[in-house]
Amino acid sequence: MVLATVLLGVQQGLTWSMTQTSQLDLTRPDQRGVTIGLNEFAGYAGVALGGLGTAYLAGGMDPRQALLLFGLTVAALALLDLRRVQDTLPWAQQEAARQGGGESGSLGTRQVFWRMSWGDRRLAALSQAGLVEKFVDALVWVFYPVFLYGAGLSLPEVGWVTGVYGVVWGVSQLLTGRLSDRVGRQWPNVLGMWVCGLGVALMLLGTGLAWWSFAAAVSGLGMALLYPNLSAAVADLAHPSWRGSAIGIYRFWRDLGYSVGALGLGLTASVTGQLAPAFWFVAGAMFLSGLVLLVWGEESHPRLRAASGE
Repeated sequence: MVLATVLLGVQQGLTWSMTQTSQLDLTRPDQRGVTIGLNEFAGYAGVALGGLGTAYLAGGMDPRQALLLFGLTVAALALLDLRRVQDTLPWAQQEAARQGGGESGSLGTRQVFWRMSWGDRRLAALSQAGLVEKFVDALVWVFYPVFLYGAGLSLPEVGWVTGVYGVVWGVSQLLTGRLSDRVGRQWPNVLGMWVCGLGVALMLLGTGLAWWSFAAAVSGLGMALLYPNLSAAVADLAHPSWRGSAIGIYRFWRDLGYSVGALGLGLTASVTGQLAPAFWFVAGAMFLSGLVLLVWGEESHPRLRAASGE
């Protein structure tokens, strides 16, 4: 089981990250927001459909056989599609040649990691925001069900609340990515961090299915504002010759937030003996991270940067 999980993780790195990199190679700089929004929407729609499909298969046959059949079917479809896939690296190389090289166009992986993590405070601000926003996901998928069930909701009602978060987040990305192509990346990202954290705090400030669904929707909207646009901002600031590395390293820090967030949530709940402090921990982390992004970050949209003379 551990080995299978490791292989799934490798698959995610090889496929999802590469689809984003390839799409960014093909898209115009002023369409990166909508491109990432469409990519993330399609990805999470696939997660939802995959879960639904395996559930129906498991209901009619042995669960292990159902998972094997589903996995083989997906792999076969992907292999059949390989004939239609074209490598996008030449597009990135042409863009790099047009943009010019210099120091920023000749970075190795270690140098990109340094720049993404702390060497360039603009990129470091995006990486830390990506890490912290995953605290919300850890909270939603682990603590929300326990909190809501303990507060008296039935299991279907718990599923409804968490589902509202996922649906609002996923569908709204079709709009929020395009929004950043028009108004820029910085403010959608900063406001997204704060709105998402506000939704977490609202969970503790009211009761009832309607209120908790509303709070989950607020968090979902905040997540939709920041999720595609943090990646788009990374793509704006990275040179085409090392943009793929930058996206991969950003996603490393972002998805590491699952582990860091789960550890922080567990320690908070263990020390206090209550669930509520874990919610405040996440809400506070989102606010502080948004503040760091506001202070260290800057507008990255190429058109707006050109208009300001940068």
